[in-house]
Amino acid sequence: MSQNSFRSLLCSTLLIFCALSARSALAQLETRASISDPGEPQSLAASDFNGDGFLDLAVASFNGDLSVLLGNGDGTFRRPVSYGANDAYTVVSGDLRNHGISDLVVTNPGKASVSVLLGNGDGTFQPAVRYPMVGEATFAALGDFNNDGNLDVAVASETGCYCITVMFGNGTGTLGKQVHTPAPYTTQLLGVGDFNGDGFLDVVTAGQFGGTSVMGVLLGNGDGTFRTGESYPIYIGPQSITVADFNGDGILDVAVAEPEGGAISIFLGNGDGTFRAAPTIGASFPGSVVSADINGDGIPDLVAVTSFNSNLISVFLGNGDGTFQPGMDFPAVVAGGIAVGDFNGDHKPDVAVGGYIGNSVLTLLNTGVVDFSPTTPLNFKNQEHGTTSEPQTVTLTNTGKTSLKISGMKASAQFGMSSTCGKSVVAGGACKISVTFSPTSQGAKSGTVTINDSASSKPQVIELSGTGT
Repeated sequence: MSQNSFRSLLCSTLLIFCALSARSALAQLETRASISDPGEPQSLAASDFNGDGFLDLAVASFNGDLSVLLGNGDGTFRRPVSYGANDAYTVVSGDLRNHGISDLVVTNPGKASVSVLLGNGDGTFQPAVRYPMVGEATFAALGDFNNDGNLDVAVASETGCYCITVMFGNGTGTLGKQVHTPAPYTTQLLGVGDFNGDGFLDVVTAGQFGGTSVMGVLLGNGDGTFRTGESYPIYIGPQSITVADFNGDGILDVAVAEPEGGAISIFLGNGDGTFRAAPTIGASFPGSVVSADINGDGIPDLVAVTSFNSNLISVFLGNGDGTFQPGMDFPAVVAGGIAVGDFNGDHKPDVAVGGYIGNSVLTLLNTGVVDFSPTTPLNFKNQEHGTTSEPQTVTLTNTGKTSLKISGMKASAQFGMSSTCGKSVVAGGACKISVTFSPTSQGAKSGTVTINDSASSKPQVIELSGTGT
């Protein structure tokens, strides 16, 4: 897959709330934070890199840079710190040394290599160590492919060789022997799981075979090699793949996003390494797709960037039988990649989006029944210090079926706030939050409006910024 085609992983169109039942309301996502990352972010990995209990982000960018953003625990992040992993394309995270510290593995397709950055446990990383490969590594995944208790690295290569390469980890953070399994089709994507129940990890990939796009299954032999399984026709131009049990039968299933086909194809596992097609999800130009239980009902859902250049992502709620509800779309950024995790500690999965157009990383918090408009952070731009700006207003709407209790609301220093919300907002009701900016000195300022309410066990945050002149 070329870097230009990766740039085509993207966002959706109309805001469809389809019968906003209590179940779908729990999937409400709101943009609560945005931080600049000048490298054009395209691939994200979430983990706790500094051991403070808050999820952090590693970001591989379109310009080849790799950066790390440490989380503050409220859905916001500190400024990115750049690392020297030139030609970074995608990034994954895991504990390569079996000691509780997350490390990073980065694909470098332009240099036909994979890089490993070992974590120091304090949010910093050691210099990148490169491992040359036969093909141009595009996507990587971590797993124990030879059952020795250590994480290995599996890599899909689209050029140089149509193959899956496994690089064996030795438990010390270095990678040793490489084994290559040729495939009869291009290997553009990578998903990992035990699809036939034999205790060995298998992989699914997607690519071209004789002019036809296919999802292919490669069954693991337990030694890092694979044997060719079945392949299944899909729409042209697959861009992303995710693995989960979509129908609750204890067998892993697969979803493949195909932007040029306007669909996400669902394949339900039979438990023997073969699959059967389920109803396809219609989606406008779907790109990156991940699976997570967004609405907390115990059923995996799908989160995808859809519709090129529309600044939205889509959530498809699972029905538990391998089918999905129509997409609910939420404002985001022109996005390259997404990561799901609990970024504010309220035990609900949130979404981080890498916006390679706009050079930023956005956090969309799972706010349950609270809807904010506008969803973007408030930016007061330039304001003479010692003076107060005109107010900007955010509308808070309770989309739930019971009253929303509000126990507290306050703004950071140099920002002022007033509200019509009171102590509660009735079901379906709305109120106004007005914010002003009063810089006491020159320079860039940032802050938040913090709201404590019954929709979440953690405060909800409206991000604020401005510049004193």
